[in-house]
Amino acid sequence: GSQQTKEKNCLQVCRHLQTSLAFLIMYTPTFILGLLFNVMALSFLFFPAKKLSESAVYLIALIFLDTLLLFTLPFKIVSYHLQNKWKFGSMFCSILESLYFINMYGSILISLCICVDRYIAIQHPFMAPALRSTKKAALVCAVICLGISAGTVSTSQFHEETYNISSCFHNFSKSTWENTGLIISLEMIFFGSMVAMAFCTIQIIRCLRNHRISENLQTHMTRAEKVVVTNFVTFLVCFTPYHVTFFLYFLERNSIMHVPCHTVLRDILQVTLCWANLNCCLDAVCYYFVLKESAEASLQNKTLSQG
Repeated sequence: GSQQTKEKNCLQVCRHLQTSLAFLIMYTPTFILGLLFNVMALSFLFFPAKKLSESAVYLIALIFLDTLLLFTLPFKIVSYHLQNKWKFGSMFCSILESLYFINMYGSILISLCICVDRYIAIQHPFMAPALRSTKKAALVCAVICLGISAGTVSTSQFHEETYNISSCFHNFSKSTWENTGLIISLEMIFFGSMVAMAFCTIQIIRCLRNHRISENLQTHMTRAEKVVVTNFVTFLVCFTPYHVTFFLYFLERNSIMHVPCHTVLRDILQVTLCWANLNCCLDAVCYYFVLKESAEASLQNKTLSQG
C-alpha cells in the first residue's frame, strides 16, 4: 500500500513539473511578443498625433484589454509552480483572475465590434455616417469595459475559501462549476459573437467582390477584406478550442456527460486556455492592416488639404 502511495505521489509530482514546464514554454513567448506588439501598436497610433478612425478606437480598447491579460501571465506561471502554496493573498488572486478571465470576453466583444463596424461601413454606406463615429465607438468600448468589470463579481466565488486561499487560477470551487447561469452566459457570448462575425464577414466579402466585378476591377483581396478575415480567423483559431472544451468539462463536472478520463479533459482545458491567450499576439496581424489603413487615410487627407 505504501509503495503504491509513493508511486502515485511520484506520478503527481512528475505530472505537476511537466504542466509547469508546459505553461512556462507557452506563456513566456506569448507574454514577451504580446507586450512588444501592443507597445508598438500604441506608439504607431499616437505618434505622430492624428485623427483616430472608428477602427483605431476599437483597436486601442483591444490593446488595453490584451495588455491587462498579459500582465497576469507571469503570476499564472508562478501559481502553477507554487501548486496549493499561493502566498500573495486572496484579494490579489481575485484581481488577477478577474483580469485574466473577464478581459478575455472583453476582447471577444471588441473583436465583434470591429467586424460589425466594418459591416455597417461597407454594407450600409448611407446609414454609416449616422451610426458610426469615433465618439460612438469610444462609448461602445466604455460600455463593454464597464460590463465586463461588473462580471468580476463572479470571480469572487471561484474558490471555496474567501480568505487565505491556497491556490490561484485553478482548483475552482464546486459551486463555480454548478453555476449554470455563469457558464451558459460565457458560452453564449462566444458562440453568439462567432455567429454574428461569420455573418458580417461573409456579407462584407460578398459585397466587396460584387462591387469589383461590376466595376471590372482586380479580384485580389482588398485591405478591408483582410481586416475582417484576419479578425475572424484569429477569433476562431484562438477561442474555439477552449470554449468547446470548457463546455464539455462543465457537462462532465455536473455528471451530464461521462468522460472516461477526467484528468485528460482537465489538461486539455488548460492547454486550450493557453492557446486562447495567443490572441494577444495574433491580434498584431489585425493591428497591422488597421494601422496601415489609418496611415494611408491620414496621408490622403493631408494631400487633399495641401492640394
